[in-house]
Amino acid sequence: QLKFVESGGGLVQPGSSLTVSCAVYGVALENYIIGWFRQAPGKEREAVSCIGVSGDYPTYADSVKGRFIMSRDSTKNAVLLRTDIAKSEDSGVYYCAARRGTTWGCSLEGPYDYWGQGIQVAVSS
Repeated sequence: QLKFVESGGGLVQPGSSLTVSCAVYGVALENYIIGWFRQAPGKEREAVSCIGVSGDYPTYADSVKGRFIMSRDSTKNAVLLRTDIAKSEDSGVYYCAARRGTTWGCSLEGPYDYWGQGIQVAVSS
């Protein structure tokens, strides 16, 4: 059974780096499409990025394109989302999500069958 363990986040200063990680247990990432979502207080959940089964060629939302990088660490069976220039609008709860798949590409909105519990990120001075 698939299980997520999310880590990272917390309180970061604007302009500094931010990394959230999602370790996946019970399945091999090579068989799953993974997505990152976030939800700011009072706002709807937003798709941030996704990556296909190859672990290459991530797709990004326009709001983070050029500033966030999603990657896969096959040695840890984990996916990471990182920015070196955190902004206040990056604050929120970040969720990883997964669905079984075979494609190298991905759709930001999914659909996804499995969801992490979320991890809080606050970008503030």
